[in-house]
Amino acid sequence: MGKDTRKKILDIKKEQVLEFYEAGPDAVVSFILHIQDLLNNLGLKVESQQKIIEQLERRIQELEAIIKKDSHNSNKPPSSDGYTKRSVRQRKKSGKKPGGQKGHEGNTLRMVKHPDKVVVHKMGVCGSCGKSLKREKVIEYDKRQVFDIPPIKVEVMEHRVEIKACARCGELSTAIFPEGITHKAQYGDRLKAYAVYIKNYGLLSYERAAELFEDLFSVPLSPGTLVNIDRNISERLEGVAERIKQNIIVSSIAHFDETGMRIEGKLHWLHVAGTNELTYYMPHQKRGNVATDQIGILPIYGGKAIHDGWKSYFNYGCEHVLCNAHHIRELTFIYEQYAQKWAKSMIDFLLEVKEKREKTRRRGFDPETIKEYENRYRRIITAGLRVNPPPVEHGIKKKRGRKKKSKALNLVERLREHEEATLAFMYDFSVPFDNNLAERDIRMMKVQQKISGTFRSFEGALSFCRIRSYISTVKKQGMNVIAAIQDAFAGDTLLSHLVKT
Repeated sequence: MGKDTRKKILDIKKEQVLEFYEAGPDAVVSFILHIQDLLNNLGLKVESQQKIIEQLERRIQELEAIIKKDSHNSNKPPSSDGYTKRSVRQRKKSGKKPGGQKGHEGNTLRMVKHPDKVVVHKMGVCGSCGKSLKREKVIEYDKRQVFDIPPIKVEVMEHRVEIKACARCGELSTAIFPEGITHKAQYGDRLKAYAVYIKNYGLLSYERAAELFEDLFSVPLSPGTLVNIDRNISERLEGVAERIKQNIIVSSIAHFDETGMRIEGKLHWLHVAGTNELTYYMPHQKRGNVATDQIGILPIYGGKAIHDGWKSYFNYGCEHVLCNAHHIRELTFIYEQYAQKWAKSMIDFLLEVKEKREKTRRRGFDPETIKEYENRYRRIITAGLRVNPPPVEHGIKKKRGRKKKSKALNLVERLREHEEATLAFMYDFSVPFDNNLAERDIRMMKVQQKISGTFRSFEGALSFCRIRSYISTVKKQGMNVIAAIQDAFAGDTLLSHLVKT
């Protein structure tokens, strides 16, 4: 209650009321209307204060939600958790002891039959009495082997072409240098492959990569030379990057994701599309449909696209599959922050179906099982909608635009709307439960920015993405990365056959 209004009402004396009464009906009516105005004014102030309190309560709740979010209950990366936040494992305990299990051969270092070098340590005198053993025959050898890397020395190969004079006409003729030998002194393909590997697979900055190269190989490569090597390999990989893209377009299942990256000090977006055998990266200024259209995969993709539910993905006519790892993190937040039991029920349901799918040897669930699971899913959704009613505006004036919904309501409505995309892993056993493949593909690109910093030019970012597309694809196909990069420099046919066209 406002102090001024309260004071005006409380200060009215009995004598003043009698004066109004004696003054006649008009004075009494005027007095009553005056009191009504004071009370109405007081009611408006109370209503206004109540609205402010409600706004502040909502804001406090929003801020608490932000503080309590980490990698286990949201899409925030683990690196943002800090040292004070807990680490929660989503996986259940297997009951097995840490380390190698029984029957597992392991990768222990083993002795070889034919070592490169043998060093014999002779026995001089008897260890018991001290008698000389130089003339005694060796009964056997006890052997131990040391695996080490010899000092690496750069080999300089000189190419000489013959110059001969013709005995008949006297003209000089010169033999032809091998393809790729174009300078008086130049670096070889293998050395350049190591440089590309250290910079783009080791994710070092140009300065640190140059230092490491000199320490390892005693070759003083400058950062500028490394930049030129990267540009050269990027140009050579343009064709294979396009073939990777085309093969993703015709794949039956593909994963999609995007993450922020800074180029020239401004926010850009790194887009990734990948399968179990292929990876394609592309930087762009935009995140949504403008970027996706220009990249040119989803607009003509006809398979199953697995993603995290970003709205722009649904503008394309392919079959959509949502990442349930994202759902579980969001549901965990709703359950922990707001104690909504339906969220915990949905987590248990999704993990149960996933576990049953992994245990069954059939190609899919029978119709009765699918129907039972669908009914359970919808009952949980109904429970979620019951505890998260749509927002209702109070007061006479209605705000324009959409009413703001709670995070819990947004989530349960999304799960209801995209039931088929959420349960796609239940209908088709070839569909993954989550979008972890795309997240793994994109993780190293974030690591690059943490280690080496941001990109100074868009051309540099595009070059890096093209090289990483090639390296990631090579790794997925079980090939040696350095050998593949060397083949790319040499123009080997591997480039045309790496991805079938």
